[in-house]
Amino acid sequence: MKHDCDYHPGDPAKWHCGECQKHYCSRCMPDANTRQRRGQCPNCNQLMRYLGAATQVEPFWKRVGAFFRYPFYSDPLIVIAICTLVPALAPANFIGWFIWAVLAIALLKYTYEVISHTAEGHLKPPPVAAAFTGSGFEIVFQQFLVFFLIGALVTSAGMVGGPFLALAAMAFVVLVLPASIMVLATERSVGAAVNPLNLMAIISRIGTPYFLLYGYLILLTMASGTAQQFALIHLPDWAAQSLAGFLNSAFTLVLFHMLGYLLFQYQEELGFAADHQDGDLGESSDNRDRAARFDADLDINLKDGNYDRAQSMLKEALRREPNNQQRVGQLYQLLTARNDLTELYRYHPRILEWLSQRNDAGGMAALLRSLQQAEPQFRLDDPELTLRCARTLYQRSQFKPALKLLQDFHKRFPQSEHLAPAYLLAAQALANGLDQWEKAKAFLTFVQKRCADHPLHEQIAENLLQVERREPIKEPRATFAAP
Repeated sequence: MKHDCDYHPGDPAKWHCGECQKHYCSRCMPDANTRQRRGQCPNCNQLMRYLGAATQVEPFWKRVGAFFRYPFYSDPLIVIAICTLVPALAPANFIGWFIWAVLAIALLKYTYEVISHTAEGHLKPPPVAAAFTGSGFEIVFQQFLVFFLIGALVTSAGMVGGPFLALAAMAFVVLVLPASIMVLATERSVGAAVNPLNLMAIISRIGTPYFLLYGYLILLTMASGTAQQFALIHLPDWAAQSLAGFLNSAFTLVLFHMLGYLLFQYQEELGFAADHQDGDLGESSDNRDRAARFDADLDINLKDGNYDRAQSMLKEALRREPNNQQRVGQLYQLLTARNDLTELYRYHPRILEWLSQRNDAGGMAALLRSLQQAEPQFRLDDPELTLRCARTLYQRSQFKPALKLLQDFHKRFPQSEHLAPAYLLAAQALANGLDQWEKAKAFLTFVQKRCADHPLHEQIAENLLQVERREPIKEPRATFAAP
């Protein structure tokens, strides 16, 4: 049964907590170790069951085209070419038969590597070396033993019950043969591969798709036989044998790849977990970033309605990292949604700094209105932040909120180096935004008298002329002089 994440509907679940009965996706578990299949539930801290890619695997009947392309990757193509062309060139004697037998064993070993490789989540073929090196050759002889036991079963059935029982036994063997191959490829056990109860259990767990795959395999076998027969009839013997061998090997790889993919698709029902190992469909999930874990926990608490817990998490995070702008933004959004004016007032300097960096004049104006409604005498006590916020508001045509911030700036911060740029900005808001030229002139005159030692002083005369001519007050020219 396929499951979606409880917190991100539409995202396939990768983890399941048996204690909480909750499903989590990769976004909920950024710190989980998918290689070791270990992850702790964010809710109860119990170890969870890894589901792998079981909930996001594309059904095999939608990948028929990919199955037929599989033998034409470079690695399987090389294996097929070696195992079919070399015997055709070998001498017709004992050495030639020996070469043929060795390469047939290598090809059969490679087909079983294809099943195991695909079942583990690799949608690209194993390398050429998998056919000729390493361990795994014993599976070829295990398969021969399975065939021998199957033949003995059918023969015994005929001896005991006559042709009818032999035919029934043969029908059963043909039905469970794909399941037997899958079991042998994954468990490497002859006993498990010939145990009727084990095979029927696998078929029942997969269900109807097993019989759908069975139909595909029958059609595939018929197509392979037809293609080989055509080659043998219409081509010279040397070419026909090579082409027939090539087609037989290619169709066999397609068949075994389909069996491996069926294991991969129904891994949850069959009791194991695997994930996409190639770049085709999957993505890396071994991200143990603490910040990502924090964001996932925050998201889970918010979706569970644990707003107090989420707020406490953000406040604790800001206690450890006062300048973490991401946490400031998250706290602002949560406090605004909860209309928590007390906490908004407490964190307003950092929130206003964050809004200023984002040039969010609308959010800034809304926050200031809320704070002023809660505390009519509210004033910022940082001259630099006051100027920065006022400039952000001015640049987004929020002229009245900008002027309110700058009100009585010279009384609140009489010795501030930001007095001249603050009142020049006020003059710009009055003149350029509100057409209040006389008031703008008063602010410029104040700067001219009180800030004679500031680098902006020499530009004030020009600004006063602009006001007299009812021209927009221009931005101050760049200067590198220290105030």
